Amino acid sequence: MDDLSRLADMAEIIGAAVVVVGIFFAIVQMRHLRQQRRELAAIELFRFFGSPQFSKAYREVLRLPDGLDVAGIRAHSSDAENCAMIISTTMENIGVMMYQRIVPSAVVKNLMGDITILLWRKLEIWITEIRADIDNPAAFEWFQWLAGILETLQDSGQPPAYEAYKDWKPLSLTQEL
Repeated sequence: MDDLSRLADMAEIIGAAVVVVGIFFAIVQMRHLRQQRRELAAIELFRFFGSPQFSKAYREVLRLPDGLDVAGIRAHSSDAENCAMIISTTMENIGVMMYQRIVPSAVVKNLMGDITILLWRKLEIWITEIRADIDNPAAFEWFQWLAGILETLQDSGQPPAYEAYKDWKPLSLTQEL
């Protein structure tokens, strides 16, 4: 009976250890999955910025003077309002993804921080008028939020990346993979 009791105790200890190891493994896997999801979202973000549609819209909106209203944007070119809409909806989506922590704020800041602020300045009055026209004060709310957050994250003393990181060296190939 003593051996049977000892075996039962050992089985209980082993069972508890298996549960603890299983929980630990599940936590590690969940963290890994979350990191993969963030990396995938960042890759999709990079891919979209390289699309011809976004590039065209980006060039068109950059050519606009700051602070144009709806009439001013429509008068600028036949495609300017469509380009403004592409930029605004894209920034809206990125704002939501950053708020939901799908894409890390550091990635968004490094990829498009200053550009987002610039684009917001170009389109702010247009968006304000669009909100009034459709009677929806929440239209493009995440674009506005994103620009505001990125503006607070700006480091005016930080030199551009090509200067700040000019001495950057890659890790060894095995460490980078």
